[in-house]
Amino acid sequence: MATPTTTERAPKPRRDERRVVSNIVRGSIGNLIEWYDWYAYTAFSVYFASVFFPSGDQTAQLLNTAAVFAVGFLMRPIGGWVLGRYADRRGRRAALTLSVTLMAAGSLIVALTPSYGSIGVAAPVLLVAARLLQGLSVGGEYSTSATYMSEVASPGRRGYYSSFQYVTLIAGQLTALGLQIVLQQVLSAAQMEAWGWRIAFVVGAAGAVVVLWLRRGMDESESFERAASEGEEEHSGPARGSLRLLLSYPRQCLVVVGLTMGGTLFFYTYTTYLQKFMVNTSGIAKPTAAWINFFALLVFVVLQPVMGLLSDRVGRRPLLIAFGVLGTVVVVPSLTLLSHTSDPVYAFLLMVVPLAVSSLYTSISAVVKAELFPTSIRALGVGLPYALTVAVFGGTAEYVALWFKNAGHENWYFYYVTACVLISLLVYIRMRETSDASPLDEDDSRSRG
Repeated sequence: MATPTTTERAPKPRRDERRVVSNIVRGSIGNLIEWYDWYAYTAFSVYFASVFFPSGDQTAQLLNTAAVFAVGFLMRPIGGWVLGRYADRRGRRAALTLSVTLMAAGSLIVALTPSYGSIGVAAPVLLVAARLLQGLSVGGEYSTSATYMSEVASPGRRGYYSSFQYVTLIAGQLTALGLQIVLQQVLSAAQMEAWGWRIAFVVGAAGAVVVLWLRRGMDESESFERAASEGEEEHSGPARGSLRLLLSYPRQCLVVVGLTMGGTLFFYTYTTYLQKFMVNTSGIAKPTAAWINFFALLVFVVLQPVMGLLSDRVGRRPLLIAFGVLGTVVVVPSLTLLSHTSDPVYAFLLMVVPLAVSSLYTSISAVVKAELFPTSIRALGVGLPYALTVAVFGGTAEYVALWFKNAGHENWYFYYVTACVLISLLVYIRMRETSDASPLDEDDSRSRG
């Protein structure tokens, strides 16, 4: 009887490093456009708040736009479920292409929707519809992108390569801020509020066309191809990407919720909300606040691969614990001091120091989640519990902060953020290290537990 040869038993060799980099770059550029579209809303909301809502004081109008921003987050769990399930069943590349198409459609709706003065209540209704569509998109983009980058990364460099998800996530925000700064230089404040802000959303929709072409040339993840091939031979047990299969990983799901809670609230406080905080509380001019945000985020983006590479050397858990400790210490003093200054340099320092602390979490949060789950449920496992947590804490950050301010107790928000980071710190202390776990294409039985 013939026996299988060594060649027949050998696994398919990994793609060379050049192809790995090509896949990471193609996935990252798409991620950049997705998050540019998402953050263009918050970057330009200081200009279009009065366009979509009835006249009133600035805080009330910003509160309305923050509420719509939060509503968009409500769709992220649905996006994490629908597109995560799609990615686990049909492939990472297919899901990434679909997500960027949905985001582009949402941006186009925002760009073309007439003002409240022209069509009345239909204006904020269309704005909400666009954000729901974008929320669906970004909910699936995060989980699928995190899964794809971790699966195509070279062995021993998953932290480094996966950190580029946040590099491009923040770069998307930087691009939105950069365009805002350029438009502020060439357009008057009246022009920006009347129509200039719409340019940002047209640019986002157009960029998606390039991304669609780039993502068509990406390789499918070998981990997914292997799991799909094995799945065709096994007909028992829960289907890949199903909620039933996800429920067999309760500990991993709870860890995702716990490690995300403080990290996402901290991140959205010092990125999307802080520009409004500088304008509305510190009294810093809008153009100056945009410049402060731009340079602080530029430092933040450079720190991501540095921290990702460090996690490949020392592990993920030490970095998360460091974030938890420093995060609980820095929130109250930094926001308190920032609320009493209008000096741009001082404000920059008060933003960049907390962002450096945040990089300990953001650089590795995606790969940590991906390393918790096996291939057959990874995209859904990363996406659904993460998106639910972000919707509850990250998505409501601006609204809660402005609500406290409207109620006359703005500093209560500072303690709320601190408490959430402290809870996550307790999770970091108790969780297992993930970087030394089995390879990402391990079977379900070895990952479950």
